[in-house]
Amino acid sequence: MRGIAKIAALTALTCLIGVAVADDQDTVDYRKHVMKSLGEQLGAIDMIVARKAPPDSFAVHLKTIAVIASQAKVAFEPNVPGGNSKPDVWSHWADFAKRLDAMVAAADGLAKDADPAKAAAVGPKVRAALDCDGCHAGYMTPPKS
Repeated sequence: MRGIAKIAALTALTCLIGVAVADDQDTVDYRKHVMKSLGEQLGAIDMIVARKAPPDSFAVHLKTIAVIASQAKVAFEPNVPGGNSKPDVWSHWADFAKRLDAMVAAADGLAKDADPAKAAAVGPKVRAALDCDGCHAGYMTPPKS
């Protein structure tokens, strides 16, 4: 009977270890999806600015960026290295989190004032206000091609 209990305990422990590894990869994969979503929304804004897509959804894309940026902060909270994230994300967490909070505030502010008729004029200010490049320079390794 003790032998069966030991085997059951070892099996359970092995399963838990497997789950912990999968959870880390799931965390990294989730982060990638969230950040890709931010990029997709910026891509849609770029199309609107270039007059390749109707401007009616300009404010919606900005609000969506605000929501996704708030989720990005949550996605990065677990200290799980991987993907294109530099370890500086967690060693400089206060700065990283502040940048995401600023992105949320900037996107919210731009969305409130977004007039579809002025999308082409406001569009170039979006990337500067959201500071994607500034954050990526310090916290992201370039994707491998």
